Formats: sequence, structure tokens, C-alpha cells
Amino acid sequence: TRRSSDLQFWNRLHSVAMAIAIALSLFAMGITCAQSQAPAPSRRSDLLRASALPLTKFYDTPDPLPAGKPGELIRSQPFDEYELPLSVSAVRILYHSRSASAEDLAVSGVVLYPYGKRPPAGGWPVIAWAHAATGIARQCAPSLMRNVGHGPFLSMYVNLGYAVVATDYAGLGTKFRNAFLDGPSNASDLINSVLAARAAVPQLGARWIVMGEAEGALAATGVAEKENEVRDPNYLGGIAISVLASARESYEHSVNGSSSAMLPSLAYGVKTVYPQFQVTDILTEKALPLYNQLEQTCSQERTTPELSLAEIVKPGWETNPFVRKYFDRNEIGQTRAYSPIFVITGDADPAIPPTTRAQAFARMCKQGDRVQWERYPGLDSGRVIGESVRDQIGWIEARFAGRASPTNCP
Repeated sequence: TRRSSDLQFWNRLHSVAMAIAIALSLFAMGITCAQSQAPAPSRRSDLLRASALPLTKFYDTPDPLPAGKPGELIRSQPFDEYELPLSVSAVRILYHSRSASAEDLAVSGVVLYPYGKRPPAGGWPVIAWAHAATGIARQCAPSLMRNVGHGPFLSMYVNLGYAVVATDYAGLGTKFRNAFLDGPSNASDLINSVLAARAAVPQLGARWIVMGEAEGALAATGVAEKENEVRDPNYLGGIAISVLASARESYEHSVNGSSSAMLPSLAYGVKTVYPQFQVTDILTEKALPLYNQLEQTCSQERTTPELSLAEIVKPGWETNPFVRKYFDRNEIGQTRAYSPIFVITGDADPAIPPTTRAQAFARMCKQGDRVQWERYPGLDSGRVIGESVRDQIGWIEARFAGRASPTNCP
């Protein structure tokens, strides 16, 4: 049985629940409008502040890790301590994936699916969820958050008849290093999570899509491009919400906007992808405590005052060969996507300039991607995920129904 904390959860996030309920009601009744009138979800930082769950032995693996194929399930565990609706069942998973250097590693995650209902013929259709940046420490894993990071939003899709497979990404939950913001690494974890989820929950179907928000949008587009090699006929496409920019463009804009907080995390990600990289080649001595703190606390818990750009990185940091290689591998539109992509952004998003998003869209179109880009006037990244629910649902339903996907490429 679910704990009584369900009621506390819904009271605490009442505005989010009401937003989703309104959006679903509009959709169910067939009311047409320019866009969903639902208010936005709470800020991501607010959602992340939900009380954390303990890091248990479930997340531990032997060192060295016994060999396993990518996507092979290590263990699974039904879990009823999340603050989710009674209509949602949750199973934690631990599975094999691969690092950027093809190292075998263990990744954790959670599978959410309808409780007490018979799956449709072929099993529950699957949405692989790519979460936004939460930090680098083990305890920053969404599966260790009582609301799984975006509980009301993900539960909405479960109640619509989908299973949601939410990977933590390697190093969040498990003892391995996290490849912070590295699209190809996170894409591998997403693809392999779907394989492991089917082994843990046999009611899941073969067909699936991927959906990512904020930094997770880079991982979602990474899945679309990686599937051009995998060519899984059951992969039907992906949705990228809030962000349409490469890692290079995201960092350049944050630095130009006098925000250098992510640069130690960048050094951490580069070090994960390229172990021979030396963080002291780009970080100053004053920034090293920030770097060392990354594995101890989650991003929303940090209270260290923000340093200036000059206090964090050395001159010419962006020309470091490993940083450049890291940026190159995270360039959107390098490889043709295997299936359609639906991009959702808010025109009032201060994080990424409109010209940057337009350039990324142009690269994808030039590459030959079948991409649809919908822009929402007056919305920032925090609101667009909730306001676009109606369009998300319509696009996902069309993919599983086998209908042709629209595109607004020139």
C-alpha cells in the first residue's frame, strides 16, 4: 500500500497537479485552442528540493563489475515509497550500459507503469525520460527523489496508458563517474534503460519514444542520432523540450552572460569522457574546491558564492584540445536522426538566444532530419513543458498510431 505521504505530496505540488489536470481535461474534451492554457510546473530547482530517499545497497555493485551486455538487467526492485499517485506502480532497475570509452558500467533508474490495469495488446507503449541536470553526486539521482524529479508530469503519462522508463544516467545513484551533459553517454544510458526495463517489467511493449527536458533534450537528440547506427525499428522518435542547442552553445552563452557556475561541472564531464584530461589545465586553484565539492552535494544544495569567470577558469580554457573534442561530440546535427524529432521551446527563454536555437534547427534540417520545431511566445524554459502538454500528447499518440510526422524544415 502507498504511504499517507501521497496526500502531503499533492498538497505541496497542488498547482502542478491542477495544471496537468486542466491540460488533460482540455485534450479529452476536444477543446481546440492555440496552446494549452495550463499554468507552468514549478521550477526545476523547486522540484529537486523534494525530500531525498536514502542511498541503499540496491545501487551498489561489485568492483570490478561482472561483465554484462548493454541493457542487461542486473537487478530490479518494486518500490512503493515514491510520492506518486496510487495509479502508478514503480520498479527500480539496475542495468549494464557503456561509457564513452566503451567501459562496462552500472546505471540505475526507475520504471513507472499503470497499477492494476491490463496492458494493451503488445504491452504498454514506452516513453524513455531524459531528465535535466540535477548534479553529479550519487545522491542526485532522480530515482532517489521522492517525486522522481518530475512526479506529476511523468504520472500524467502513466495515467494516459504509457510506461515511463526514467534512467538516472551513469554515476547518479551508482558508483561510476557521471558524464555531465555528454549527450552520447546519456543517450547510451537511455537506450539501454529501455532494454533493461522490459526485462524487469514484462508488461512493457517493444515500441518506444524518448523525451527530454532542458539538459535532457541534448540526450534525447543524442538518442535520435545514435539510433541511426542502432536502427531499432521499434524506436519511433523523440521530443526535445526547452533546449535546442549544443553543449558548446550552452556554455558559451552562460559564460557570456556572466554565469560561470557550470564550468567546474564541465571540467568534470570532460574528465569522465577523456580520463587523460587534467582539470588544472583549465580550472584555477580557487575553483578546485568547487570541483571537489561536486561529488559530495547536489547542485541545488550548494551554498558557495559564485565566483567570477576569471576566478574559475584560466585564459584560453575553451581552446583546450579535450574541451574542444568534448564540444565537438556534443554538436547537434552532426549525424542524421533515425526517426522524427519534435522540438519545443519558449521564445522568452533567457538561457539560449533565439538565433542559437535557429542555427541548431537549421543544422538538423540540413542534415536531413524530419524535425518539427514549435515555439511558444512569452514562455521560458520553466513554463513551456507544462504549457505544451497538449501538443506533446498529440505528437506521441501520432507516433504510436503510425501516422506520418509533420516537419517545418524549409
